[in-house]
Amino acid sequence: MKLGVVFPQIESPADPIAIRDYAQAVEGMGFDYILAYDHVLGANPDRPEGWEGRPYKFSDPFQEIFVLFGYWAGVTEKIELAAGVLVLPQRQTALVAKQAAQIDVLSGGRLRLGVGVGWNYVEFEALNESFTNRGKRSDEMIELMNELWTKQLVTFDGKYHKVSDAGINPLPVQQPIPLWFGGYADATFRRIARYGTGWMCAGGQSPEVAKPIIDKIQGYMEDEGRDPHTLGLDMWLPASKIPTDQWLPSAQAWQAVGATHIAIETMRCGYENLDQHLATAKQFKEAVGELQS
Repeated sequence: MKLGVVFPQIESPADPIAIRDYAQAVEGMGFDYILAYDHVLGANPDRPEGWEGRPYKFSDPFQEIFVLFGYWAGVTEKIELAAGVLVLPQRQTALVAKQAAQIDVLSGGRLRLGVGVGWNYVEFEALNESFTNRGKRSDEMIELMNELWTKQLVTFDGKYHKVSDAGINPLPVQQPIPLWFGGYADATFRRIARYGTGWMCAGGQSPEVAKPIIDKIQGYMEDEGRDPHTLGLDMWLPASKIPTDQWLPSAQAWQAVGATHIAIETMRCGYENLDQHLATAKQFKEAVGELQS
């Protein structure tokens, strides 16, 4: 099992030194990967149509994920950089493919690209992309990105995209870059089965709740002629909800249902600085390190 940390996006300072030190510290602790969330814009919760129940707002800081990974690629040596997840259909497909390939080159093949269809219509509107057809566009986006990552020249004529004998250069180290998916809709599970390396399951789920979903995804993989045992599963343990003495049993329970990756998520614990987040990450590594392989 691979062990990781979730970068505390909404509780991190806009301080390049602190952001550098955090990544170097978790790499020094022996973690396999560092995972970061993605949002471009935050909305005002006092907007006329309301914002009740939404997890993030304009006052929550988010580092831009590709810029962040480019920075980390230059200040780390071996830790994997995992997007968990990039909101794919609010971006231009060829540009995502180019940016991801660049990160993969700069990091020496250390990018794991988690993607999702998103939920924040305010971002889609501001980025001039359609919110209503984001799922359908995602399938075609994935097909085109895989072409761009593996061929010098691509000709592609789809419903939403057209590429006429062109390509990106340099190509990524990983061809193609591994795609993981976040989300809980059946369309997402079918997308994983068709295109994905794995499923990213955020905190709040339990192994018992996730197991039927895992079985469903693996069944869809069989339908696609793929080996269901190759499915990767990345599960995040929220330190704010799971007591310290339950970290190892929780990780073992996830491993029992097929988890290949476990990350500690330290946000919402009341911490005031990144050193406190790092202290909890170190404690987690010590508690579950026996599962690492």
